Amino acid sequence: MTILCYHSVDPAWESPLAVRPAEFDDHAAWLARHRTVVPLGEAVRHLDRRGRLPRGMAALTFDDGFTGVLEHALSAVRRHGLPMTVFLVAQTLTEQGLDAWWVRTPPPWKLTTLTVDEVLHLRDLGVGLQSHSWAHHDLPELDENACEDDLHRSREFLEDLLHAPVPFLAYPRGLHDESVRRAARRAGYSHAFALPEGPERVDEYAVPRVGIHRGNSTRVLAIKAQRRYLDVRHSRLARVLGRSR
Repeated sequence: MTILCYHSVDPAWESPLAVRPAEFDDHAAWLARHRTVVPLGEAVRHLDRRGRLPRGMAALTFDDGFTGVLEHALSAVRRHGLPMTVFLVAQTLTEQGLDAWWVRTPPPWKLTTLTVDEVLHLRDLGVGLQSHSWAHHDLPELDENACEDDLHRSREFLEDLLHAPVPFLAYPRGLHDESVRRAARRAGYSHAFALPEGPERVDEYAVPRVGIHRGNSTRVLAIKAQRRYLDVRHSRLARVLGRSR
């Protein structure tokens, strides 16, 4: 098994990022029946050297902190008894705020992210809340000091808000390099999570996850949730990339 990455659950937003509510409910029911879904903190203690969880174990994460998580995902995870973690873009929670400028497939309406009160409500319900950086920049484009400042600022802000440690980071778009990984370590995170689309290193600052998208059936979820899915996908991608060069 591996760590699953969703973004939003929304009936109307036609984007790969927004799983339909019925799809997500089916996913949650399938996971509850077929897998042991554990909190992210427990998951990282069981990762092997390839970033895989023990057979039969899964973890559920959401990136970006869209309100669809509260409006459409929360009821399903609570009904099926699943723990989940939401990675928050910290600046969206400030008085200044931050629009979801980073979305490449936006809907015709303004996307909304969780408010402070909503985040605290999720915390009180036991939802894990962690960092998705300060402002959702593509971190490899920042110099190392600026990257560290962004990540440190996010962690400190969220810890002050939540009155709890924030040891985990999900890289925006899953993008990272050696400089970004060093910055994450110096910014005080114990683990950082990626979304690899090809072969890449795996360690505590490059923990792989698998993206789940709109239109993915439970059959697709079952394939993506296999323990060896990352290995198989990466080897196939490597062969394709090798042929294309």
